[in-house]
Amino acid sequence: MCTCLFVLYKSTLIDQRAPHARAGHHGVIPSKPLISSWRSSPLILDGYNTIVDNEPLRMHCNSCSLVTSSGHLTGSERGGEIDHTDCVIRMNDAPTQGYERDVGQRTTVRVVAHSSLDHVLRTRQQLLQSSPDTVFVFWGPRAPMAPQGMVHRKLWGIKRAMPKFKVYTISQPKMQQLDTVFKEETGMDRRMSQSWLSTGWFTMILAIELCDRIKVYGMVSPDFCQQPTPPVPYHYYGASKQIPECAMYLSHERGKHGGHHRFITEKKVYAKWAQTFNIRFHQPDWDPMLPMQNSSSGPVTRGS
Repeated sequence: MCTCLFVLYKSTLIDQRAPHARAGHHGVIPSKPLISSWRSSPLILDGYNTIVDNEPLRMHCNSCSLVTSSGHLTGSERGGEIDHTDCVIRMNDAPTQGYERDVGQRTTVRVVAHSSLDHVLRTRQQLLQSSPDTVFVFWGPRAPMAPQGMVHRKLWGIKRAMPKFKVYTISQPKMQQLDTVFKEETGMDRRMSQSWLSTGWFTMILAIELCDRIKVYGMVSPDFCQQPTPPVPYHYYGASKQIPECAMYLSHERGKHGGHHRFITEKKVYAKWAQTFNIRFHQPDWDPMLPMQNSSSGPVTRGS
């Protein structure tokens, strides 16, 4: 049986985080994470380091809203509920201004892909306007994130121009660790499958390390795109509003060449983790304990 490489900082954490944990699909109790720690204390998140002095992120939240960029949030009026949690986590350049009623206005942590850096830098004043203390966590492959790499140099430039800009990067050992988690949970080697982990993958793992309770907004269930439903935009903002979400997910899941994201496979893993950690899914609301196709307590399999 495959066990997740997630590590608990104390052995009672599973009971504290997931009082709802019970027999899952087909009556199988989900496998527990290995009992060893990725962080040296509940407040220190190793592998998320400042670019200034390489110090780890020091933060902890009792409750978190993880807000996706999905078009499912349009018209949801979930903004007040989202802002009510201790911490609000967003991704890439997803805006709040003009969308407060649906997605809230607070941002505690923003996880950003290296490929979205320029978008974030162009809109940084707007992104920081409602939440000036936002922590930005950037991830990317080794070359652009290295000290002489393009992303690292740009981040240093903005840090000099805006000294209060809170900039962290995910270290390469941590990136390798998250690759290993993907392989352990899916049975697939990411590189062999010619895919990239999505920003959502890094964000979900950061949320699990950071938060005791997580509410995820806008993330569909792994089998959502198997059902005939009216198309929903991939994003609630920008040009991606014109792209159907399921078309994007299925295209990436089935892609055999190039840098695809395995969105649906990742969602199967999140559903499995939700049986151990205190994670709830909203807008749409769905229960990870309900049976899904190809569900099991072992490695998840790629969508068809």
